[in-house]
Amino acid sequence: MIVRNTEIVTLVGAGMATKAEITRCLAIGPRLVAADGGAAHCLNADLLPDAVIGDMDSLETAIARGIPENRVHTIAEQDSTDFDKALRNIEAPLVLGVGFTGARMDHQLACYNVLVRRPERRCILLSDTDIAFLAPPRLAMPLAEGTRVSLFPMGLVEGASDGLRWPISGLTFTPDGRIGTSNEATGPLDLTMTAPKMLVILPKAELENAASALRATTGAWPAL
Repeated sequence: MIVRNTEIVTLVGAGMATKAEITRCLAIGPRLVAADGGAAHCLNADLLPDAVIGDMDSLETAIARGIPENRVHTIAEQDSTDFDKALRNIEAPLVLGVGFTGARMDHQLACYNVLVRRPERRCILLSDTDIAFLAPPRLAMPLAEGTRVSLFPMGLVEGASDGLRWPISGLTFTPDGRIGTSNEATGPLDLTMTAPKMLVILPKAELENAASALRATTGAWPAL
């Protein structure tokens, strides 16, 4: 394990990430880690990451020179993405991932795949409009009536809900069958899931709310 932290960690990738987004995440999780080329976003924001993790194929040598050598952790294998390399080497109650969406759709889809394959690593991904995270066994969080709540299955999964305009109890979800996008909260949300296969997608404004709810959640999925 490269990074061990008892508090929330901010992880920056090489995709779309603004200084304001990184700063917002750091206000919640002040420990800063970069996945490969995400270190450039950190340095451009006048921030020095505590660790840089990845295969270093997109981290320019000139940029790398500005980071102490003992903070750069090269994982040379090409069987996983830099997001996967970083996430599996961070032990923290929650990781906030910024810079993992927007630049390339295939990279973004690969990140969602990692969320499902690493269910023991609790992580929220931040985009320019939304946040996405893997639903824990039970999720309870306050939401205002009318808040968009989208549920997207990454495998076969069932669940139960309180606080959704269209309840999900008794439904079976699959990526090539029933999905649950564009639902709405009627008030505080309470979700339970049968398997670590459901992504929860909320408006970006709910980042702090979701981080607080996930940080307080005691139930966790075991490693696959």
